Amino acid sequence: MSDKQFNFNNIDSLNIYNKIIQNFNKINIKEIKPTTKNINEYIFEGDLNILVDELVYNIFKEFNEGKNREIIKQHVLDYVNNHRIISQEICSWLSNNQNNSNSTYLLGYFNYNGIGTDPNKQKAIELYQKAAKLENRVAQLNLANMHIYGKEIDSDYDLAFELSKKLAEVECASGMNNLGYCYNNGIGTDINNDKAFELFKKAADLGNSYGINSLGCCYEEGIGTDANKQKAFELYKKAADLGNSTGMSNLGYCYYGGIGTDINEQKAFELFQEAADLGSDAAQYNLAWIYENGDGIKDMNQAIYWYKKSAEQEYEIAQNKLKELLKI
Repeated sequence: MSDKQFNFNNIDSLNIYNKIIQNFNKINIKEIKPTTKNINEYIFEGDLNILVDELVYNIFKEFNEGKNREIIKQHVLDYVNNHRIISQEICSWLSNNQNNSNSTYLLGYFNYNGIGTDPNKQKAIELYQKAAKLENRVAQLNLANMHIYGKEIDSDYDLAFELSKKLAEVECASGMNNLGYCYNNGIGTDINNDKAFELFKKAADLGNSYGINSLGCCYEEGIGTDANKQKAFELYKKAADLGNSTGMSNLGYCYYGGIGTDINEQKAFELFQEAADLGSDAAQYNLAWIYENGDGIKDMNQAIYWYKKSAEQEYEIAQNKLKELLKI
């Protein structure tokens, strides 16, 4: 479901310690030197394998909660920095230690996001595909997202549906939301709004912010359930409170149009601004529209700026509006 138009400090340190002890029990009791020359005098081979597993676990956890991709990336950078590891060195270590699906996935993630290396989305996709074949859940989730929503890859809707179905079967909330989206939009399967609603509800019940937002769309539009604008508003607010930019944009839309709540254009503007800053293409378009047409807030320079931001993400309505304004 889409927007409407117009410390990482919770890691279980005891768990990390136990894993380190288990790892050392499998090797000779002697110091193992780092495989990368200067990686860190305090980080050893066994520790690096554990750090990779912990990083991948936390990336999956945050994707499964529906966290913003840029926020997840910042948490990964914080994690690496907090462990006094230079990102270029762990990237190099990963390149030379492709011994399991987590290291394969993480090298793909680093290439996709330009961590420790220049961004290389094609290489990232190839690594995600390799890890996904090894049943790596977060790689499967990232691939499904690309095939459903992304623009970096030729969409394979059948694969998107199969990956989402596989993830939903193991209670992955993001997988459930994606599968609901497939049923709602006929991606790799026939449209089935009842199934879509059921899956969105399951994802929402598991705390996935996109599932919560999607369930709000169902209640607003009467998809697989009776329309209930008040319920939609409440769900959008819950998703927004969890930091979901799509929920923020949809909540702003409710305030602007008086959907399930009183009209409050100031709140709408603030929500569009917050969601736009987080990268929501629809919120960027809505913010630009307000700058172009809003009462007492008109600023064509800002309008064009945000139309451009939205258009750069291939948001078609923004692209058309920009062409109209700039006569290009």
